[in-house]
Amino acid sequence: MNKYTPLSENTQAIILGSVLGDGSLKLYPGYANARFSFRHSEKQSDYFWWKANQLQEISGKKFAWRQSKNGKDGWGTVKYRFCSQALPALTEMFKLTHSKNKFLIRRKWLNLLTPLSLAILWQDDGSIIANGRKGVVCTDGFTKPEVQLLQQYLKVVWRIHTVVGLKNKQSNQFRLWFRSTEQLQSFLRIILPHIAVAQMIPKFILLYHDHQLQQRWISEVATISGFPLKTVVEYYDLKKSKWKNYRESDAENDIVQSV
Repeated sequence: MNKYTPLSENTQAIILGSVLGDGSLKLYPGYANARFSFRHSEKQSDYFWWKANQLQEISGKKFAWRQSKNGKDGWGTVKYRFCSQALPALTEMFKLTHSKNKFLIRRKWLNLLTPLSLAILWQDDGSIIANGRKGVVCTDGFTKPEVQLLQQYLKVVWRIHTVVGLKNKQSNQFRLWFRSTEQLQSFLRIILPHIAVAQMIPKFILLYHDHQLQQRWISEVATISGFPLKTVVEYYDLKKSKWKNYRESDAENDIVQSV
């Protein structure tokens, strides 16, 4: 297994998106090559298995397992964990994304991100918030300069405008905020073809008070993602029923961009 085999574009895209989200590349003591790993909660099991199945080229015989909520690193909830083989190709990616064995966001590898990579980042750590028409990417583990570099990359390469701001007033953690509905729509349109599983559809459903605007966005999600309209409507109904801050009287920002 020491022969160097380059990673496929699909695998590289998933890994690069994941290391910005819920994944990591690590070079463990005693090993010549790095491994890639990630974990997701039990409620995201469909997404977990989709991602694991996409990474068969780096998987060993036992590549995934279920962690009990009281088990080691269980964090109090049931988790599913994936860990790859130790491979030379992953070592190359480790060197690309790390400096002095520390993960570091740098432009030289951000330029390798694809729409699939961005979709992985959003599905890992992105959320629609506030009134259902704004968003946030939880980049809590990165420094402010790193988050600003990611912000600049999105602006220059994808023409997506975000705001870097604190997680909250008491925190020193920084996040990427979509303060504009139009910018969030533009970003979602880029990544909609790469919704992994139906379980992730709620992360792409904006909420509108205007019925026509709502139906237009639901139709757009179905058309671009390829999921049946009936499925998207079912997830919309479920999301709306759970949206605690959804106020029928507030029509602010009811705007849908033209395609």
